[in-house]
Formats: sequence, C-alpha cells, structure tokens
Amino acid sequence: MLKPLNLRGFEIWKSCLDHPEQAVLLDALRPVLKAAPLFSPEIPGGGRMSVRMTSAGRCGWYSDRRGYRYAESHPSGVDWPAIPGEVLSVWDRVTGLERRPDSCLINHYGEGARMGLHQDRDEADLTWPVVSVSLGDDALFRIGNATRGGRTESVWLESGDVVVMGGPARLTYHGIDRIRFGSSTLLPGGGRINLTLRVAL
Repeated sequence: MLKPLNLRGFEIWKSCLDHPEQAVLLDALRPVLKAAPLFSPEIPGGGRMSVRMTSAGRCGWYSDRRGYRYAESHPSGVDWPAIPGEVLSVWDRVTGLERRPDSCLINHYGEGARMGLHQDRDEADLTWPVVSVSLGDDALFRIGNATRGGRTESVWLESGDVVVMGGPARLTYHGIDRIRFGSSTLLPGGGRINLTLRVAL
C-alpha cells in the first residue's frame, strides 16, 4: 500500500480501496441501512443537519435539541446493527490496532449537503484515532486548527480514500464544504457515503 499523505497530522490514504472493494463495502452496508434507516438529526440550536445519518455498532452518534451524544438505539427504538466485518477490515488495515471501534457513523451526503467545521469529542477516550472512509461522490474536506478560526487547508476526497485522525490531529476542527455531485457512479442516483469508525465507549 502507498504511504499516506500527511496534511496537518491527518493521514490521507488516497485510493486505499479499489472499486471492487468499494462495491463490497456498499453491499455490506445495505442490510445495515435497511435495519436502521437514515434520518435527519436535529441540532441543539434548532433545525436539522443537511446530511442524513445512521450508525452501526454498540452505540450510535446522535443529535437533537438536548445536544450531541451517543445513544444505545436508533430513533425508531431498534438496536443498532453490528458493524460489518468488511468495514472493520479497513480499520485493521490503516491503524494496525488490536482494539476495534465500537461505533460506525454512516453519513449520507446528497446534493447540496455539507458538514461545518467541528471536532469529534463525544467519545470516552480521545486517545484512539478516528477513521473516515469515503464512498461515492468527491468531497471537499477542510482541515482547520485545534481551536476555531485561523487558516485552513482543503483537499478533495475521492471514493475509496481513507482518512485517519489520530495524535494531535484527533481534536482538530474539520468538515466537508461541499460534494461534487454526480462525480462518481458508485451510488445509484449519486451522492456520498462517509463511514466514521470510532472507539466511543
């Protein structure tokens, strides 16, 4: 495997997954999405996120007017499905860690969806890395700083790219400015799926 691009401590594995591997991942996600359908979370300040999401694993990330947190079940009341083995194998490949994630956040970006600059800090132990897998349309990934404001850098993430956020980068602000809708044929109808693997508990 090629060495990752290092951008402000973010390890960006370009073309980590080839097209057949991406298709296998997508197939593995279908039963997860059927059991725990995508939903549009509320945000504490009111309104809803432009991305739709769901989760797999022992817990799932959740947001509503009461704040951001991990929940034991899908809003419908069903337990989150298990994280597919095909997804866990990506974690194994890029981290080499024996400890595996207990949560996989699944974000779906449709046309016009974005994700503002944020930190992933709702996990119990912030020393474990976060692994992000891109499937589908290209996304403009923005990397900020340890605090809000200041100079940022951006890179286009393509289908099959994997990003590892660990060490000093673990609490760096980051987000998705926009997607290049229709740039990939992986997802029927276009769009992007982002898988975020985390040790949450």
